[in-house]
Amino acid sequence: MENYTLIRSARRTLALEVTREGKVLVRAPKRVTQAQIEDFLRAHGDWLERALARQQARLDAHPEPDEEKRRQLILRAQQELPARVNAYAEKMDLRPTGISITAARTRFGSCSAKNRLCFSLYLMDYPEQAIDYVVVHELAHIVHKNHGPRFWRLVESVLPDYKARRALLR
Repeated sequence: MENYTLIRSARRTLALEVTREGKVLVRAPKRVTQAQIEDFLRAHGDWLERALARQQARLDAHPEPDEEKRRQLILRAQQELPARVNAYAEKMDLRPTGISITAARTRFGSCSAKNRLCFSLYLMDYPEQAIDYVVVHELAHIVHKNHGPRFWRLVESVLPDYKARRALLR
């Protein structure tokens, strides 16, 4: 493996990461030799190939939007998400304190400690079933601020097929 970025630090272990852009990062302790890093890469070659393929498939399915597409996603989110949130909030007997649309890349949604919901504009590039899953997921965080069994039971009570819907996001 030749194409990777090496980041040395005071850490104790070697770590391998494939970024959202499909770049390979190797995080290494300062004391580890280049030969040890190369051995580590060879030992994890199968995992690395699968991770790179998954990221490439994700990039192919959801390419970086241009400015026009980005504006369309924002507009669609502003038009559709409040109604979806209101419908599921009523069904779940919950009251979020507000809704925001962000350009978050690493998560599709979040729920603040004050029960404000945020959704990434990039969520709108996914099927409606996946969008509804994220809405219900974030609403469930109003009741349960973790991903414990009671949280998942609440999600499942609203969306019995939530696992299949969640898989659409991968």
